Amino acid sequence: MPASAEKYLEVQRSEEFAQLRHRLRRYIFPTTVAFIVWYALYVLLSAYARDFMAVKLIGNVNVALVFGLLQFVSTFLIAWHYSRYAAKELDPLADDLHATLENGAVETAATTTDGGKA
Repeated sequence: MPASAEKYLEVQRSEEFAQLRHRLRRYIFPTTVAFIVWYALYVLLSAYARDFMAVKLIGNVNVALVFGLLQFVSTFLIAWHYSRYAAKELDPLADDLHATLENGAVETAATTTDGGKA
């Protein structure tokens, strides 16, 4: 199995894999930070702005309840948006890498002598 391990290392060193990782990180990091800030805001407001969170909006529905429900909504929206982003930006690259891996050699900039051109 060392030959197949070498194929995976070639893929890992390829420009296509680097691009895939870049696109994934470009989405994941800002989205994660935004969600953590949103969640921390909810927790901090719940702990230190009790009067604001207790404001009744409609009947017994207050700001805290709405913010709590919006946590669920934002989670589902992030999952939905990531699914669309992955289908458009990540999956085609991953499919190309998979096909390249299945079909044989992977062309890397490190293994070519003419600047990455075959």
